[in-house]
Amino acid sequence: MPKIYIIDVTNRDGVQTARLGLSKLEKTMVNMYLSEMGVFQSEFGFPTTKHETNYLRANLRLAELGVITPLRLEGWLRAVTSDVELAFKMVPEIKHVNLSISTSDQMINGKFKGKKTRKDVLNDMTAAVDTAYRLGAETVGVNAEDASRTDLEFLIEYGLAAREHGAVRLRYCDTLGYDDPFSIYETGRALAERVGMPIELHCHGDLGMAVATSIAGARGVIDGGQDAYINTTINGIGERAGNADLIATVLALTKSKSFAGKYELGSPIDMSKSWKIAKFASYAFGVPIPINQPGVGANAFAHESGIHADGILKDPHNYELYGCEELGRGDAELVETGREICAGEYSGISGFSHIMSDRMAWHFKDKEEAQQVLELVRYANVLSHKPLVEEELLFIARYPHTARRLLTLTPLGDGTGPDHILNPLQQDDAL
Repeated sequence: MPKIYIIDVTNRDGVQTARLGLSKLEKTMVNMYLSEMGVFQSEFGFPTTKHETNYLRANLRLAELGVITPLRLEGWLRAVTSDVELAFKMVPEIKHVNLSISTSDQMINGKFKGKKTRKDVLNDMTAAVDTAYRLGAETVGVNAEDASRTDLEFLIEYGLAAREHGAVRLRYCDTLGYDDPFSIYETGRALAERVGMPIELHCHGDLGMAVATSIAGARGVIDGGQDAYINTTINGIGERAGNADLIATVLALTKSKSFAGKYELGSPIDMSKSWKIAKFASYAFGVPIPINQPGVGANAFAHESGIHADGILKDPHNYELYGCEELGRGDAELVETGREICAGEYSGISGFSHIMSDRMAWHFKDKEEAQQVLELVRYANVLSHKPLVEEELLFIARYPHTARRLLTLTPLGDGTGPDHILNPLQQDDAL
């Protein structure tokens, strides 16, 4: 039977959320956490965006050296030949890309304003796919933006054209959250059967159904004989009402009545990492986890009603589908209430060395090394506008040259030639 894979798009769609964003170090930590969980792929950024270049190349280097593994890193591009050419000039190491173009009549007419026809959409997409492979891509996926409002016959034509040119997946974008579980099941199955290639489901929560439509669409794709790929974001962060939440989606796939034990994940997900990744994303984005968020909300395992409390004490399965321990919850958390030494943009060497050695058991070989890492930590605090968590401090201490890449945002030249490769990028002997 075909399988279901998770492609997380926090570092692409999530960071596009109005009024929110992540520093490049925070995006890197997200990739590392996703890799620890066993997520198949991260859509980790925009290869044609100049301020992303150092971050993208640094993360690809981390993947090459086995630091970020088994997670696959994939970039998002418009399905425009010039964008593909620019992407491979700016980030020549990239191997996996998704190319996107609008396919609905609404967007062809309302967005392109008569400058493109359906034929132009097909031609642009296939030319972009050909260019990506010519420039060294290993896999190319194609996105049908606003697919849920696209005529099905044209969507099939679009998918067949993509497959003919070597695309490995068709991304079905429910861009406005227009689908419901019933409609997307039928469409997903039809696409799988008639296009004959894996289908990716990208669902938004404008009507509150992003998780439901994602898993229903995946079921349709599998019943149609193809692998299904579901797009998620951590804590459901995303444009407007957000995307399908990573943890809720995996819980639905592994615990719900019609899925548990019947549909198989293509790569196992370590759900014990859920609490850590949800907390980090909440802190990094500055968005509290909703109290009733599945699995990770403050009330997800809270019981007050007398009947419920009595039942849970007798047997947790009376009122819980899964245990808090499965998601990495249940341990006590230490909160400082007295004296505390913090690392920030104005920290000194004594306080910083104390934090690293006493709290995290990290020892520098000499004072010079400690000073160099402290300087990077100061800059990282300036860029994130908040104190770094312990794992960010440890990342900088372990991979100082990579951290310098992530913190280097000063533009040089036009961003398309050798002068764009800043000096810190040359210092990667160790990382």
